[in-house]
Amino acid sequence: MLGSRSPHHRTPHRVTATLAALGLLAAGAALQVTATATEAHAATPHRVLFDNAHAETAGNADWIISTSQPDPLGQDATPSAETDWTGALSSWGVALQKTGAYSLKTLPSGSSITYGGTAATDLSNFDTLVLPEPNVLYTSAEKTAIMNFVKNGGGLFMISDHTGADRNNDGEDAVEILNDLMSNNSVDSTDPFGFAIDSLSISSDHPSAISDSADPVLHGSFGTVTKSLIASGTTATLKPADNSSVKGLLYRTGYSGTTGAFFATSTFGSGRVAFWGDSSPVDDGTGQSGNTLYDGWNDTSATNAALALNATAWLAGASGSGDGGGSTTCTAAQLLGNSGFESGSAAWSATSGVITSSTAEPARTGSYYAWLGGTGTATTDTLSQTVTLPSGCAATLSFYLHVDTAETTTGTAYDTLKVQVLNGSGTVLGTLATYSNLNAASGYTRRSFSLSGWAGQTVTLKFTGTEGSKLQTSFVIDDTALDVA
Repeated sequence: MLGSRSPHHRTPHRVTATLAALGLLAAGAALQVTATATEAHAATPHRVLFDNAHAETAGNADWIISTSQPDPLGQDATPSAETDWTGALSSWGVALQKTGAYSLKTLPSGSSITYGGTAATDLSNFDTLVLPEPNVLYTSAEKTAIMNFVKNGGGLFMISDHTGADRNNDGEDAVEILNDLMSNNSVDSTDPFGFAIDSLSISSDHPSAISDSADPVLHGSFGTVTKSLIASGTTATLKPADNSSVKGLLYRTGYSGTTGAFFATSTFGSGRVAFWGDSSPVDDGTGQSGNTLYDGWNDTSATNAALALNATAWLAGASGSGDGGGSTTCTAAQLLGNSGFESGSAAWSATSGVITSSTAEPARTGSYYAWLGGTGTATTDTLSQTVTLPSGCAATLSFYLHVDTAETTTGTAYDTLKVQVLNGSGTVLGTLATYSNLNAASGYTRRSFSLSGWAGQTVTLKFTGTEGSKLQTSFVIDDTALDVA
């Protein structure tokens, strides 16, 4: 059904036309994300997948938690020391395993990264993906899988090394591979995480942590982070204008602000991202025979173990639980007030006329709904509600969306609806989805997104509808919910 509203949202009137007559095609809409986002599970245990399908053991490297793959428990089901599992990352894996709060797996050599498939190592089965110094370019399909995994609530841990660290001599090093992931993918190639990895080879340094007592990565349940180390590594240049959530946590000596970030965090969609500029800090010095390894994990001049473990907990959405990712009892609840709009504007902040019972567009249930756009004039409508997300709980935002339009294009997004998460200062923490006139279709479609990445925070959920100056597009929302468990 096509509807239209007057420019000032008064006395809407029906426009009789059909989607078929207009020839609107929802398929291939460039701005639409997955209709129902796969939630990142916050229930214990927190599920972490370590990648070993991209030459992580080439040359002298041994970036694995265990030689038993995909399940490290096959080597030792109750490890107590780093040597109970074999790999230069075994200390990391054993430390997580000993908490009882993590389920760890490895993507074996010869496999591919997938998302939405049926394999046991598919990303839909995990909360966090660790990319420990990859030495093979990700395929287009793998990059799409990784980016959508993060956008839909997953955690991504990217560990680089210095430029020129091409361990398998294929012409690509981790700097180039990780930059390619961020800048050459089908999901968002416009600096999605707000940083780029520098093409540098820094021989040595002890990057220092910033002063921020509230940061869960620097001050987490695994300890306080003061310094890391560089033993031939690199840094990143931050671009907060592209992603305001990007944050440098440790900096190369003499650097600050947007340059020289050795460890950085960011968000993308409803997921979280961490970057580390060298693999030496997570190297525990033990591994398969024949490799030249460096014990950065136990180096007393740095606090690398606390940094790796706190960051893993944060990426898995576990940083608010207070026990390094352990279980937290959550009471199942729906947190949005007036979720179906039947009490008018109660609990919501909205542009005048957005919450309506007009029959020019149908409510999904009841009589009231939210109608953004639909005027055919240059206008912006907003709808928002502020809510506190309980620490350590899984949180899922859902709503039903109907889009109709008088636009006839099949390739240009003239009118858009953004779904965003903001902090108390109005800063956008993440954009969950952007819809447009290209997504027009009959009836309502349920949309769902994980908000677990913002557990423990008070956030504002905001819908912003923007129309051009000519033909109308209506974004109609009903039956919202914010479920925690």
